[in-house]
Amino acid sequence: MNLDFSIRLSRRATVTAAMLALLAGCFGLEAVAQAPSAGAKLTSERIKEIVASPDRSDADRANDVRRKPAEMLAFIGIVPGMVAVDLSTGGGYTTELLARAVGPTGRVYGQSPNPAAEARLAARSKNAAAGNMIAVVQKFEDPFPPAANKDAVDLVTIMFNYHDLGHMGVDRAQMNKAVYAALKPGGMYVIADHSGRPGTGISESGTLHRIEEAFLRKEVEAAGFRFVAEGGFLRNPADPRDKETPDPPMPKDEFVLKFVKP
Repeated sequence: MNLDFSIRLSRRATVTAAMLALLAGCFGLEAVAQAPSAGAKLTSERIKEIVASPDRSDADRANDVRRKPAEMLAFIGIVPGMVAVDLSTGGGYTTELLARAVGPTGRVYGQSPNPAAEARLAARSKNAAAGNMIAVVQKFEDPFPPAANKDAVDLVTIMFNYHDLGHMGVDRAQMNKAVYAALKPGGMYVIADHSGRPGTGISESGTLHRIEEAFLRKEVEAAGFRFVAEGGFLRNPADPRDKETPDPPMPKDEFVLKFVKP
């Protein structure tokens, strides 16, 4: 082998080793190699298995008809092992789906300012398939427990409740900033809600329980997020959006937006 070429190879090996050592020292080499964002997303087959799990409740299965969980999980692009936070967990429908999707190596926090949410998630977490859920009883403006911040959050969701923050008097700008701060670079913020008419903003949050899509997007982007995708699987252009329940009866027009932290 040519001597000069051997020297160059040796230098490259030295530099590579030094870089790996630096990564290992700063972040832990194992953590770098196993970062969820670098893993494979759930396959469509695995998503179908999760949704069809026989140990899911009858109430959740009934909710599936409207919520289309398979399409939602595929749109989000979940990677097993992720740390996720479901804001405004409510009854825990989405929180449990996320817990099943991230798997035993992941973790899902279900946030609500209502202490009753803790009991609801505790009941759900008795199922081994959803035992990685943790209830968080905190206000929306500061929704993350210290453990979630330490974990570096991969995903935050808020499903069909962002509009409620309007009539509840929540400081949404502060909440969105808190979400931005908790997410790791490349982390996702996924919001679904009932679509309002152009120009209505969040003014009909307590009456029609709707929010204007462009208004919501502007608020979230103001916190530093970059819009990356819209899911059209809950859209209904025929909904006049002038009532809480469409008349004549039909599915509500609903949007799903995905943002990332650059």
